[in-house]
Amino acid sequence: MLKRVLLFIVVFQFLGCGELQNVVNQIPGGGTPISTAEIANGLREALNMGIDKQVSKLTREDGFFKNELVKIVLPQELQKVDKTLRDIGLGNLADEGLKVLNRAAEDAVKEATPIFVTAVKDITFADARNILLGNEDAATQYLIGTTSEPLYSKFNPVIKKSFEKVGADQIWRNLITKYNNLPLTNNVNPDLTDYVTKEALSGVFTMIAVEEKEIRNSLSSRTTVLLRKVFALQD
Repeated sequence: MLKRVLLFIVVFQFLGCGELQNVVNQIPGGGTPISTAEIANGLREALNMGIDKQVSKLTREDGFFKNELVKIVLPQELQKVDKTLRDIGLGNLADEGLKVLNRAAEDAVKEATPIFVTAVKDITFADARNILLGNEDAATQYLIGTTSEPLYSKFNPVIKKSFEKVGADQIWRNLITKYNNLPLTNNVNPDLTDYVTKEALSGVFTMIAVEEKEIRNSLSSRTTVLLRKVFALQD
């Protein structure tokens, strides 16, 4: 199968889409021909499965906070705040500050997931060919490259609202005020909305990549006929 895939990559460089379809039809795919549309649809199905199965986990309580793959930790400039507050006996407040950052991300992902679903629909056949025969996270990387900027602009206000909803804005205002009022400290005023937005998006893509890797490497994870047929091409 590897030789057939390598041949497929080579001929793509010289053939148009119509001619390429004839080549695709000659590659075994579970004993039946496979169309270019099926390849694109199979990849959309795989990404949607990752969104539905893995990203949905992030929307639950502790979906970020107790998942070491995506847990949001403090940015560098706030680590000194955390340490100083713990040193003066405010460890509980510091713990709560870290937890609410993750709570805001969990709440925001719940509202923003449809944005990812819509983005998957735009995969073309040319994109699908590169994705299918690419690295084990090629579909996820495609999604990152094509959606990160518009997703950020839509995700950021959701995070801001989530901060207010879970009380993170008040908790961190209190934390930073206490720190800034301490002697011998330099004032900090980090943009936590921006930071958590980027970390939340990174966490979402990380979980999509987990599912993509499973589908690529585990036959049992290809739970539909289309997934088995399409991903047989990259085995």
